[in-house]
Amino acid sequence: MAFFPKISFQCEVEEYLSKVFRNSELITALGTQEAESRYQSLLSHLPHPPAFTTVRVNTHLASVKHMKNLLFEEIQQFKRLQKGDICFGKSTNSFKMQFKGLCVPVLEHPEIQDILLIPVIGPRRGIKKHASEVIVGAHCGYAVLRGAHVYVPGIISTSKFLKAGDLVSVYSDIEGKCKRGAKEFGGIKVFLGNGISELSRSEIFGSNGPLNGMGIRMIEPVYLSPSFDNVLPSHLFLQNLPSVVVSHVLNPQPGERILDVCAAPGGKTTHLAALMNDQGEVIAMDKIANKVKKIKQNAELLQLNCIKAFCYDGTKALSIEKREDEQEGPPFLPESFDRILLDAPCSGMGQRPNMAYSWTLKEVTSYQPLQRKLFTVAVKLLKPGGVLVYSTCTITLSENEEQVAWALETFPCLQLQPQEPHIGGEGMRGAGLSLVQLKLLQRFDPSAVTLQGMDINSLQDSREDDLISLANKDCIGFFIAKFIKLNSK
Repeated sequence: MAFFPKISFQCEVEEYLSKVFRNSELITALGTQEAESRYQSLLSHLPHPPAFTTVRVNTHLASVKHMKNLLFEEIQQFKRLQKGDICFGKSTNSFKMQFKGLCVPVLEHPEIQDILLIPVIGPRRGIKKHASEVIVGAHCGYAVLRGAHVYVPGIISTSKFLKAGDLVSVYSDIEGKCKRGAKEFGGIKVFLGNGISELSRSEIFGSNGPLNGMGIRMIEPVYLSPSFDNVLPSHLFLQNLPSVVVSHVLNPQPGERILDVCAAPGGKTTHLAALMNDQGEVIAMDKIANKVKKIKQNAELLQLNCIKAFCYDGTKALSIEKREDEQEGPPFLPESFDRILLDAPCSGMGQRPNMAYSWTLKEVTSYQPLQRKLFTVAVKLLKPGGVLVYSTCTITLSENEEQVAWALETFPCLQLQPQEPHIGGEGMRGAGLSLVQLKLLQRFDPSAVTLQGMDINSLQDSREDDLISLANKDCIGFFIAKFIKLNSK
């Protein structure tokens, strides 16, 4: 049962999506009632966080097994500083985490052997609300639902007499209508849980400018999910499950030259480097300088030396003539890379949680031509026999299956390939692809599982296989296609 209302869209976007998920191919295959049921289920899932927190282990520095031991030792120290907020325990055959007094399993994935899965407990419906309120921005609110505390830049409004140490109820301004510094807010707000204020109102909205530290320490969140902030940062990397899958699908090998076209903030880039044992070359590009800086910071933090990051527009990364300066960065000559990942800029409609999608239809539909420009460059930069993986974190046909249909028609040298691991569903009907082609695609669709929430009793009664199956389905919306380049024509 849903805890939050269905995601809201601008009218024109809602109409657009309605047509996508009620297209004739889909209705012919599923029937009108089933197609409608799946669409409504998707709208209900998007405002809620995924059922699991996924943590990727930096296997360049440690094995998953060794990481469990490091994590246990780290948390034993960490819990004393955090007054017992989080602690981990070990037993002979299992690894469990004590969080807010609850014991939850930390699972290994049988098909993705460099991640740990931690069940998210919630939604918790009986939390008592306090009179003192804090309003945070939508993106801050989404982070809270995935385990974060509230930091000062995310705070928009507080009660008039807020003092440090006060118990407060935290709400999200999902429509962005609360004015910064307001003393009360009567608009649409969503309850996220309770916390303790670390600062007074005057400190939060002081004339000396905004602070950057923690503003509210969450003690009773609606969704219980551990924060890994500053916990073994060189060894652990928070990523969504499909974002880890996509690097395994590309399957980079030691010694190869890899291109990550739109690489920021570097989660997939660093994963590719780790899968190669830091042997070879991973070129990462992004056209925004601050994002490239973040890629470099992550590479340094995870101690990966084969990554070279450049601030460059991926649509201009192809060079026709050989340069005399022998510069190692972009633009690059045709057929320069063994494997290419194009995790394309997209409309982001698969991200969770998301309660109110504010983009216009013009913004949503602007991504398809950009993706095609990037894809065209990627095909030309790929060596014959090389592998190109295309992915997005959105749910539309135009940015996913329609792009595959376009690519196969535009580039006869490309052929779809099976994906390993393949733990998501098949592609969605509506782009004219054959059933064989759809089965080669991988679409992570949150509506594939009933929205049920998780409490400690249901968790303890669940088999590990069932929990893994739930983790595979109840994640963000995501799409992956894998191609091989057969020749250079």
